[in-house]
Amino acid sequence: MRRRHLLAGLASVGVLGGAGAVATGGIPNALGGGEASDSVEPVTLDTVDAPGSRDGEVTLPAPDRPTFVDFFATWCSPCKEQMPALAEAHDRIGDEVLFVSVTTEDVGDAVPEQDVVEMWENYGGDWLVAADVSAELAALLDVGSYPSARAIDAAGRVQWATSGTHTTEEFVAGVERVLDR
Repeated sequence: MRRRHLLAGLASVGVLGGAGAVATGGIPNALGGGEASDSVEPVTLDTVDAPGSRDGEVTLPAPDRPTFVDFFATWCSPCKEQMPALAEAHDRIGDEVLFVSVTTEDVGDAVPEQDVVEMWENYGGDWLVAADVSAELAALLDVGSYPSARAIDAAGRVQWATSGTHTTEEFVAGVERVLDR
């Protein structure tokens, strides 16, 4: 009888924990996300003049091709730690997708643009970097922590959503979900 109560208790905890994770949106991110039914409304962001980037604007997701978006912050140690994996993934993927890193920090005001440039120089960034100062894109893509990444297909649907640090192979596998191969 004791064993049965123990098993029932463990099953209840599992069900409640799983329901709580789903209710807070935790399970899809933990499992690498899934296919979204609706496309994401494009947002235009200012870009930063840094290695591999240029001063100007970028519309995300790209209206005509797959897009990979890495969300980071200059103060985020895990974001810095995964920069080599992002750099390698960027090199492997090439121009098949628009590869962009985005910070929601107030670049140019609370955070000097030079801080972003120095992060790019010190950690091997060599791709487009943009500032989502209003956090509009982050909100549309349900970003709740750093680092986070999203792979979005050419139709604007999120096909891979994740949070936390990842390996090059994990980034490449996530991006491959949006490629027509």
